[in-house]
Amino acid sequence: MLRIDALTKTYKTGDRALSDVSFDLPKGQVVGLIGPSGAGKSTLIRCINRLVEPTSGKILLNDIDVTALGSGDLRRARRRIGMIFQEYALVERLTVMENVLSGRLGYVPFWRSFTRRFPGADIARAYRLLDRVGLSAHVDKRADALSGGQRQRVGIARALEQEPELLLIDEPTASLDPRTSRQIMRLIVEICREDGLPAIINIHDVLLAQQFADRIIGLQAGRVVFDGPPTELTEDVLTTIYGAEDWTAMRKGAADDAQDEADARADADRLLEAL
Repeated sequence: MLRIDALTKTYKTGDRALSDVSFDLPKGQVVGLIGPSGAGKSTLIRCINRLVEPTSGKILLNDIDVTALGSGDLRRARRRIGMIFQEYALVERLTVMENVLSGRLGYVPFWRSFTRRFPGADIARAYRLLDRVGLSAHVDKRADALSGGQRQRVGIARALEQEPELLLIDEPTASLDPRTSRQIMRLIVEICREDGLPAIINIHDVLLAQQFADRIIGLQAGRVVFDGPPTELTEDVLTTIYGAEDWTAMRKGAADDAQDEADARADADRLLEAL
């Protein structure tokens, strides 16, 4: 379980990015973190793994106070927190397999990582994960030869290679087309449910968050202004988080996109049956 208790972040300029943020995240739950630009979503994610140092408050991961850890213990704690990035953060010249195995760098001696000689168990796990994310046919491809959706799948496999206890996911669909975005979100949610992994997804697409997340947390100016199930994310709540918008028209457009995808899958199935 992850517990955030009164987390606050104030920068040296005096700007307050987070104000008294508190919530619990149980095993297997996927939270969609939404809010306008500058609301503090990315800051919150980076405070949890202390890429950004919080000003006050506590972050407890399975009863370990991450905010109180020294540098050595923090490095070990970060092994337990998988991070999936918007821009994939892959090493372009390395293969898919090598990028996935980089998820084990916190566990192996320097000489093994430098010579890329990973233990057999790590390699076997990487093969299983690549099969799980649908990339078993691309093991030896360089990362720069992949599509955006394939790169994000590599990023997911790399995070899982860490054997994490928590996933932090920063706008995983921002660079993807609508259909691929839904595929990636579906994959993340399925993995979290199967493995009992809690996850926080910083996501700019409200409708995707409603479709796939178990719970929505809405930030406005660094404060939690909504915390509840997607079904309670009404137009009034969305207006509180983002300001006035034609939410009905946005939902209709998303529904049309989903129907187009369903029709395309049905057409493909009919073609396969005809062969």
